[in-house]
Amino acid sequence: MASPRTTIILSIPFMVIGFLLTRAPYLMTSVSPSRPWADGPMKLVTTPQFLTKKTDIFTSGATHMALLHNSILRGYNSIYHQAPLVADEDKADFVGYSLAWYRFVKSHHDDEEDTLFTKIEDLLKDKTVFEETHKEHHAFLAGLADFEKYLAGLKTPADFSSDELLRIMGTFQQPFESHFHSEIGTIAKLSEHPNAPKEGTPENAAAAATFKAWGKATVTKAGVTDVVPFFLLNLDRTVEDGLWANWPPMPAPIRWGLINIAGALHSGWWKFTSCDAAGHPKELWAFRVADIKAQREEAAKA
Repeated sequence: MASPRTTIILSIPFMVIGFLLTRAPYLMTSVSPSRPWADGPMKLVTTPQFLTKKTDIFTSGATHMALLHNSILRGYNSIYHQAPLVADEDKADFVGYSLAWYRFVKSHHDDEEDTLFTKIEDLLKDKTVFEETHKEHHAFLAGLADFEKYLAGLKTPADFSSDELLRIMGTFQQPFESHFHSEIGTIAKLSEHPNAPKEGTPENAAAAATFKAWGKATVTKAGVTDVVPFFLLNLDRTVEDGLWANWPPMPAPIRWGLINIAGALHSGWWKFTSCDAAGHPKELWAFRVADIKAQREEAAKA
């Protein structure tokens, strides 16, 4: 018979797992959106593959980029809509959620500039294909930096001002939205470049592998416990007739663990996401909290 000490030691892993699961995003209730949701004010991107049915490497690469961009855009929109309504007790989590969005965007930008664009330029033997894209990046970086500086510089979460955050977001919203749409068209159009590799060639296979490797690494390198859950919990798997229900491709247990185990470290942040762990749209948290408070106030008056 095991001693009490042994029993306690053996039970610790199960206690930890149980604690994590009670805080995990998969337990969050999904509600079909019935009011402003994360599909505005920034418009989401329709994927080139859905529009054209093409499957060449650049259409596919642009499509996967569009899906990633849409997660970022839903993140922005979820912050925009909830900032004015966030309750005092939720401000610390909201600031954390918003800074996770910043890290997602900054890492994505840096990884494009440092890795992806260079590899595509080398493939096409053309250093000019992303000239306009570089200019578009520059147009929103200052506002993005102000976003991070404001939130990271708060002495306490109680000092958070939705008016100030929305003012800052307004300074880069237009160039940010414009870029996140135009970059998709830029990449898709590379299929018409005179040096684009032909289907069935080793160069085409190598280019496809480049897109796949970059896409697989770009989010995880940004942060497994913050950016990855942010990405997956703002990924609507119901869009475009469910074409992307299993995107990004990964074993179901891995996806579950990234959301429910890795995500549990910052579990309070994910109540602000636009989608649940199944990838279905859910009503934004701050609206639900505002409704509950209003109901309580009405009940108190009665």
